[in-house]
Amino acid sequence: MLRYKGAQPRVAPLSRAPIKTQAFLGRLSLFNELAADELDRIAAGTTELHVPRGEIIVNRGEPCVGFHLVVYGQVKLAFLSQQGNEKVVEIIGPGGSFGEALMFMERPYVVMAQALADTMLLHVGKQVVFEGIERGPGLARKMLAGMSKRLHSLISDVESYSLQSGTQRLVGYLLRDDLERSDDGKAYVVTLPTSKAVVASRLNVTPEHLSRILHDLTSAKLIEVNGREVTIVDVDGLRAHRG
Repeated sequence: MLRYKGAQPRVAPLSRAPIKTQAFLGRLSLFNELAADELDRIAAGTTELHVPRGEIIVNRGEPCVGFHLVVYGQVKLAFLSQQGNEKVVEIIGPGGSFGEALMFMERPYVVMAQALADTMLLHVGKQVVFEGIERGPGLARKMLAGMSKRLHSLISDVESYSLQSGTQRLVGYLLRDDLERSDDGKAYVVTLPTSKAVVASRLNVTPEHLSRILHDLTSAKLIEVNGREVTIVDVDGLRAHRG
């Protein structure tokens, strides 16, 4: 069992040379302003986890004793009802993180985290983070920026759930990287990061509703769907549905 429960991770210590952990941490925006000796200290408080697909990393209610960074793979953050219904809050990919806010609040996890693919994580213990913040404001500034970005994303989600139709939410999701594209107006492919059922939960629609929306957009010749690959055929036409 690779997940951990309580205050101590139930995993082996880092098996790779510390410099590799430092190199990964140093490439992240959260830590890229830290000096080598500061990265050494962060790496010393970091534990490596290899989590197979489907494994629960943390359950709701478990203590948060640090935060996680995704090296590769995908992690789903979700709520589970007593009836077993699931609401996906976020899908975390490589370079992403989760648990920072709860770590600072010293509160237990309010969601469960599950690996959607074979995943490697780094767990950074809260003690080494707190010590790093006490030594200088740079780390605190970066962590505040990261948490503020996530809060802004959550507020945007609430707005879309409240004010937008399912079609508008899906179109916004497909066009989420639209502003970063330089080949304006040309057809391109978007690969869904996970199954359509998980994407549906993330967008707060049922899988059946998502399928109908995809069918309608395909019939309108705005997209083409092949498994998880969605080709944006008519970029301007799809933008007109974003709302």
